[in-house]
Amino acid sequence: MEHEIRWVRKGGSAVVREEKREGVTYLTFPILEESGLVSHGFSTRMGGVSQGIYASMNFTFTRGDNPEHVRENYRRMAKALSVDRHRMVLSYQTHTTNVRRVTARDEGKGMEKERDYQDVDGLITDIPGITLVTFYADCVPLYILDPVHKAIGLSHSGWRGTVGRMGAVTLKAMKEAYGTRAEDVLCAIGPSICRDCFEVGEEVAAEFQKEFDRRYWQELISVNERGRYQLDLWKANEIILRGAGVRPGSIETTDICTRCNPQYLFSHRAAGDKRGNLAAFLCLKEG
Repeated sequence: MEHEIRWVRKGGSAVVREEKREGVTYLTFPILEESGLVSHGFSTRMGGVSQGIYASMNFTFTRGDNPEHVRENYRRMAKALSVDRHRMVLSYQTHTTNVRRVTARDEGKGMEKERDYQDVDGLITDIPGITLVTFYADCVPLYILDPVHKAIGLSHSGWRGTVGRMGAVTLKAMKEAYGTRAEDVLCAIGPSICRDCFEVGEEVAAEFQKEFDRRYWQELISVNERGRYQLDLWKANEIILRGAGVRPGSIETTDICTRCNPQYLFSHRAAGDKRGNLAAFLCLKEG
């Protein structure tokens, strides 16, 4: 009998949906799925061929996993999402707020050929069939769909990226490239570490107090019984997107935390460096 997955969820109702296709278990958002315009997913640890600390669905080539296993994991995910693995474009993340406009010349970079860029934490495109790919193990994935201009953005926003307002930076890049208007977009804040699990030092809390208006501090930051700060990256990214002009009803926020579900998702807070990486995938459908 197949083992039942028991997600630890935050909040009163399930937001993120569990999907299983072609033997691969991944997560999706209704707001994106119901648009009919994109294929998307957020990977889990289930359905791949990687072994040991990388078991089983690892998407990074840089942490010591067998490269052939990683390639097979990509092949399986591409099949599950009905996208072309050879047209995937991978980020090169270093906790920046740099966003790259992906064109046809970039197809396959990071997968089929070497990336000729570094320090790229966000990707945008308006080319159907290209799949944007970014990587996670507690940080926040930001999915953005412009249904008017048929453009997408996918960005990695850890605490540094959130202080740098990565969501707003990505929207600005989409506006400059494609004419995107924030009030038109649909956004999803993907599975990542929750406030209950994200304990930070005073210096990180101070960065958020410096960047965010005082009226948000109570929503974003609390102090636990050990005198340590707890930080809400989900709420921070909601505030950033709303502040950039996204309508509140056009944002779906994860109810699944990576740290709360270490048997199903890779978490740096849970495993340190002895782990693989999750990945977010976003592709404009062709036709």
